[in-house]
Amino acid sequence: MKPKDSSRLRRLLDSAVLDRRTLLRLGALAGAGASISARPTAPDAAGDDLEKVRRDPLAEASIVELQAMMAAGQLTSLRLVNTYLQRIGILDHSRARLQSILEINPEAREIARALDRERRQQGPRGPLHGIPVVLKANIDTGDEMQTTAGSLALVGDPAHEDATVAERLRAAGAVILGKANLSEWANFRGFSSSSGWSGLGGQTRNPYVLDRNPCGSSSGSAAAVSAGLCAASLGTETDGSIVCPSGACGVVGIKPTLGLTSRAGVIPIAHSQDVVGPHGRTVADAAAILGALTGVDPRDPATAASAGNFHTDYTQFLDPDGLAGARIGVHRGGGFTGYSAETDAVFEEALAAMAAAGATLVDPADLPTIDELLADPAELIVLVYEFKRDLNAYLSERWGVPVRTMADVIEFNLEHADDELQWFGQEWFELSQDEIFSQAEYDAALPRGRALAGVDGIDAVMDAMNLDALVAPTGSPAWTTDLINGDHFLGASSTPAAVAGYPSISVPAGSSFGLPVGISFFGRAWSEPTLIRIASGFEATVAARTRPGFLTTLPLDRPFPRRAGRRAGKSGLVAPGRRVRLV
Repeated sequence: MKPKDSSRLRRLLDSAVLDRRTLLRLGALAGAGASISARPTAPDAAGDDLEKVRRDPLAEASIVELQAMMAAGQLTSLRLVNTYLQRIGILDHSRARLQSILEINPEAREIARALDRERRQQGPRGPLHGIPVVLKANIDTGDEMQTTAGSLALVGDPAHEDATVAERLRAAGAVILGKANLSEWANFRGFSSSSGWSGLGGQTRNPYVLDRNPCGSSSGSAAAVSAGLCAASLGTETDGSIVCPSGACGVVGIKPTLGLTSRAGVIPIAHSQDVVGPHGRTVADAAAILGALTGVDPRDPATAASAGNFHTDYTQFLDPDGLAGARIGVHRGGGFTGYSAETDAVFEEALAAMAAAGATLVDPADLPTIDELLADPAELIVLVYEFKRDLNAYLSERWGVPVRTMADVIEFNLEHADDELQWFGQEWFELSQDEIFSQAEYDAALPRGRALAGVDGIDAVMDAMNLDALVAPTGSPAWTTDLINGDHFLGASSTPAAVAGYPSISVPAGSSFGLPVGISFFGRAWSEPTLIRIASGFEATVAARTRPGFLTTLPLDRPFPRRAGRRAGKSGLVAPGRRVRLV
């Protein structure tokens, strides 16, 4: 390995933390292997009816609808698995080339048959019995599939046991259909990354317009659900990696309270912020998955705090009238609005719909600490400090793969640069390996960041204004994928909940030029029941989810209708001097 200039790397980081837009571009939407032969073979050309597959009604069916069909004998888990596999073969790998799925579980059909037999003989285990789900490829499964985080450095033997969340999905009767592509190493490898790209899986595309980005790092997890390649999926988030792809791909994503779901058996970035959460096409689907994941886990000490705070059924909190009587604070400060005229137009229409449905909007309701939080390097110090330690601990328990430490990964990437480093580097690995922050800096940063985001931030504004939740745009419509220059982020709202370890839910709110735009509801620790009630009420009010069209590119040769409320000539740029940051 070539020696590195630590002072140069430190200067790069120092310059990055001062400018949130720069950091967005540096690819830090952080989230929390498959051999190519494991991918399904595309059907014969004669049966490759793209439009028919795209319009299959099962592609948009909810988990409740799928269960009703199975209970009535109109559908089996095996038929559902085969339907999704056909869609993956055509939409993901053959025609649309969505590239959201890294690997198919070779045991999926056998598992589905066994669950169908169990249903006939004993009845269903619960709402997920026979339901096919996809896991982000940084989540261990103790089967024939590999866990690679999208990196060639982890191609080898599979993990020796299930991650706790995978084990709990199996116990609930779900069929683990496959592993989803992602931003390699959960987008915490290099500064100029393209979200959704991995050395193993290539570039995941947005199912609405294929040359647009799906956001990351749980890119494949969200894109696969949106495209109807599975019923639901699991993603991971450190800051933005569940909610951003949910917004860009037109699905629901729940980023839970830290400790509500276990991270045992999940390739980490930083234990102080990593979480596992679901993607679904509806709030109900995401809530059904969330309930199967919860519970104290001895393998993850952080889950001890969930005792007395978790539920095994979050669907009980669904309410189509969930907006009525809710007090919702509108968060505009910190660059959460004003960076995109298209996003702002959708957001204003969403606010009007909420008020019409009976919500009381407190506008604005900004965190009193938002500017300080976004200017403080505390979050970056924590992530960079913990990354090497947490990753080395995980790798020490993997065998049959080429690497056992972060230093090994760095060396592997240099030796395989044509495949791994062709588009961007590994600066985050180098910064973490060089341990550029001291123990004292870390010890001060961790409580400072949590206080700014939590007690003195989210909790403070909600207490002062008697709020049930806060709301802000999740992000902008999807940008055009650019492997050469990296992501073109404009803005996001995920940082307060991420740093505090509090929950947030992104829900489709509308669209612009055919591209989805989401909004995020966030609030206090363990407030998932309240957020699910409000989010489901919003979903029932606006019904903004649309089926993706798999367009090759935006048809710019014909005019698009302008959105109501969008003011011509508005720049969509962040005001001079306003700082935005997202990792």
